Amino acid sequence: METRWLTDDERAVWLRLVAVVELLPGVLDAQLRAGAGLTHFEYFVLAMLSEAPERTLRMTALAQRTTATLQRLSHVVRRLEDRGLVKRYPCPEDGRATNARLTQAGWEAVVAAAPGHVDTVRRHVLDPLTPVQLQQLRGIGDALLQGLDPNGRLTGLYDPHRDPEATSAAADDPAVG
Repeated sequence: METRWLTDDERAVWLRLVAVVELLPGVLDAQLRAGAGLTHFEYFVLAMLSEAPERTLRMTALAQRTTATLQRLSHVVRRLEDRGLVKRYPCPEDGRATNARLTQAGWEAVVAAAPGHVDTVRRHVLDPLTPVQLQQLRGIGDALLQGLDPNGRLTGLYDPHRDPEATSAAADDPAVG
């Protein structure tokens, strides 16, 4: 099969996407480290727990929601547990599984960090775009996820209309974002 080289326009699009993918994590990390003493991934773990029923998820479900390997997640949750932000315990329904629960201190940390994080997301990602561009970006994200996540495991997790209980809980949760 012959290689389909990028056109000049495709290369320009690709390089801009790579730049965003490379620069955005550093911007998010810098703000959260300075404002809350958390990495972006630590904040994301806390936020996903804050949205879950009883602020609790099995580690496997938390790994899926954060797109992390169980090994990486376990390491980060251990650090969060050492700081008193998360507690792990055996799953009552399945003793082979482990649950992670957001503690009150974890809740307070994610609530305190959320305004600065949302401001950074707005300033660097959402506000520069028009409403039409936001809808286009959503469509682009969906199209890319179809190839990256062909079974739709993640796509459904990020759809606010997937579950009425989850939607109302997320709407009341200042940590969403």
